[in-house]
Amino acid sequence: MSMRKLSVLILFLCSFFSSSNFAQEGPGLGVPASAEEVAGWDISIGPEGENLPQGSGTVAQGAAIFATRCAVCHGPNAEGATNDRLVGGHDTLNTASAIKTVGSYWPYATTVFDYIRRAMPFQQPGSLSNDEVYALTAYLLEMNDVIDEDAVLNARTLPEINMPNKDGFVWAWEEE
Repeated sequence: MSMRKLSVLILFLCSFFSSSNFAQEGPGLGVPASAEEVAGWDISIGPEGENLPQGSGTVAQGAAIFATRCAVCHGPNAEGATNDRLVGGHDTLNTASAIKTVGSYWPYATTVFDYIRRAMPFQQPGSLSNDEVYALTAYLLEMNDVIDEDAVLNARTLPEINMPNKDGFVWAWEEE
């Protein structure tokens, strides 16, 4: 398409979308979301555990889930494959070859839960149950020597976990 034709097309589209009918009524797509619908998408989990769902999981349960749902991308021992490494990297953040993993970088255990819940598995994000997410979080934290292998994670126990790099981040408003 020539630049002249492209310019004419852009001019036409701009005038169409700025027309008074379109501006007042919109393009007629979709319907406004209700407050209940918006609330259903608000699944944010804060560092202190706000909004953690019911459920629980163990390290052993997480190991089984990891083997079937995660190992293909992260390797059988979570040391990386197609996707990122999830274990190791302790004491490497202040070096030229920093390894950012769940155990070396992430400041809050609740953030690990939140990320898994929203984004994993890569091919079907959001498809894991709350119990599966708690179990996978437990497995990864145990693999990184953050919790014991007999730990049970739930909405009460997860926020109590102190991550190794918890003090490695500075809030922007605290920095002077």
